[in-house]
Parts: sequence; C-alpha cells; structure tokens
Amino acid sequence: MIIATRSGTVGVDEAGTGIPVLLLHGFPHDRTLWAAQLAAPPAGARFIAVDLPGFGESESAGVPSLDAWADWTIGVLDALEIEQAVVGGLSMGGYLAFAIWRRHPKRVRGLILADTKAPADTLEGQQKRVAMQALAVTDGAGAIADAMMPGMVGKTTRSSRPQAVAFLDEMLRRQAVGAIHDALDALRTRPDSTPTLATITVPTLIICGDEDTLTPVKESDAMHAAIADSQLAIIPGAGHASCVEHPSAFNALLAGFLTARI
Repeated sequence: MIIATRSGTVGVDEAGTGIPVLLLHGFPHDRTLWAAQLAAPPAGARFIAVDLPGFGESESAGVPSLDAWADWTIGVLDALEIEQAVVGGLSMGGYLAFAIWRRHPKRVRGLILADTKAPADTLEGQQKRVAMQALAVTDGAGAIADAMMPGMVGKTTRSSRPQAVAFLDEMLRRQAVGAIHDALDALRTRPDSTPTLATITVPTLIICGDEDTLTPVKESDAMHAAIADSQLAIIPGAGHASCVEHPSAFNALLAGFLTARI
C-alpha cells in the first residue's frame, strides 16, 4: 500500500498484529526483500516493511543522508500512529537503524541488525561509491545489478538456490537510478557507528550469513562484543541477503528473539 507522510508518499507492506517491527531493506533493494518475513509473521508481531526514499514506491526524501532518512523513518512511524517499534535493518538498513537510535532512541524498542556493520566507509570505499554513481548514470540499474550480484548472495545460494538469485537480481534491476545515486551519497557520507554501539541499551539481535563477503562475520562479532544486551546468530550457507537466502532460519531467529526478549 501507499501511505502519506509529512515527507511524501511511502510504499509500505504489513502483516500480523502486535508489537510493531519496522523492516528496513539494504542497497539497492526495496521492501519486497522482506516478502518471506511478511509471509510468516510470528504471533504477537506486526511486521512493517517500507521502501526507503526513492526506492520501490517511495518518493525521494530530498537530502540524501542517513540522518535525514532517520527523521524520514520516524515520519513513517508517526503516519502509522506507532510510538515505539523494534527497528530491523539489513546492510544499509542496519546503517539507518544506527542513525535512528542516535537521533530517536525513545522510539526504538529493540534492534535487529542483519548482515551489516558499524564502521564508516574507508577512503577506498568512498571512491568506489563515486565510481558506482557514475556507472549508474551512464549504464543504468542493470549495470549496478551486474556489479553487485556476485557479493549479494553466498556461494551456496549461487549453486543451489537459483530462484533466490533471480529474485534478488530482478529487484536490483528495477530500482530508479536517482534512488541508487542518492543512496550512494548517504552510504558514502555516513558516520562511523562504532561509538554508537556502546550506547545501545535495548535488546539487540545480530544476524549474519556465514558466507557474507560484503559485511563478514567478523563485523557481527565486533557489534556483539560492543552491544551489552545483544545476541549473535550465524546462518550457515547464507550470504549477504540472508533473509532471502535462508528465510526459514531467519524467520525462526526473529520469532525467538521477539518472543523471548521484546
């Protein structure tokens, strides 16, 4: 469905009733990344998947920064009349979750950090973002999909789960070039969230595929060590898009965390 917020229209899908769980997708995805989670919400949970600014059916938010997107996300919660939610994000969605925690901690009931990391981009990483922006402008979203798909899924998925690979590839190819360009700005300029980790006081679930090469397990280990009230779960045979590659395992982790900790 499409909802109106103070920042414009936003694409949203919901499933289940109970504790609100806001699901934030990675780059360059849209809210359908969470289709398998919305298909099986655990009892007592209301899953809410949103298209981030410019992606899917959401309008651009203007300023391409994670801080601005954090305020934008709170506008989504306000439009849905949700005072407090568990905030879950994969990859870029995890970076956004950190920004939401820094700017609006009272709105966060818990955190789910999937296949993400705390550090900012290195200089080399920033340069790669700029090069990718140029690629998107000249060759379109298909070129971005070609560049990113080798790291988007793990080796096991590439060899044995062609439907998951095709699902993600199509998702990447349909995103707007403007959204890709703006998101790369937001990613390139994001602050180091490492100091943020020690400030997190809400229950936190950290998930990582053991074949994730973009945000490898060592990054999840570091987050787990720094967040006092956290648990770490590694999904065997999954890469960067673990919620798509092994949805049953991912869903079981969400259900266990929400039931036991939230």
